[in-house]
Amino acid sequence: MIRILDCNITELRVDAIVNAANETLLGGGGVDGAIHHAAGPGLLAACRALPLVRPGVRCPTGEARLTGGFALPARFIIHTVGPVWEGGEDGEPALLAACYRNVLAIATAQSLDSLAFPAISCGVFGYPPEKAAMIALGEIGKPAHARFKVTFCCRGERILRSYRDAAARLGVVLS
Repeated sequence: MIRILDCNITELRVDAIVNAANETLLGGGGVDGAIHHAAGPGLLAACRALPLVRPGVRCPTGEARLTGGFALPARFIIHTVGPVWEGGEDGEPALLAACYRNVLAIATAQSLDSLAFPAISCGVFGYPPEKAAMIALGEIGKPAHARFKVTFCCRGERILRSYRDAAARLGVVLS
């Protein structure tokens, strides 16, 4: 089941919401800042407790990490770091696809059923929503992931339209 909505990801009662984070995992702008604010100070403490893989980096681009949901209605937060758009010739599509695959791997390992995703990398990271949506729906829409109940939280008309158009082009059935 896949839904595409204009909604506030921090208000959804799902097993896990996905945070479009930066490599520090210590909060930032956009959806990352909203999630940190809504989850409360326990999230920052949990993120600080995650090991650094190199100075200042807890989660490299394309990877994902799990924390509790704290004050959110979601039980967990799966943090992933999408690529910054540099024109598409610097590996951005593969890195964005890896974000979705790594989030789904964590969800599978934790036996989670319902997930909510933002439009990863489409905010300050500048990824064109039309291109990002094709990657997101291409990964989530694979038959192997049919067991998940997924909500894409698309803020704003351009992103919402991009995700709905991508679903139609890829033949992804929406709920």
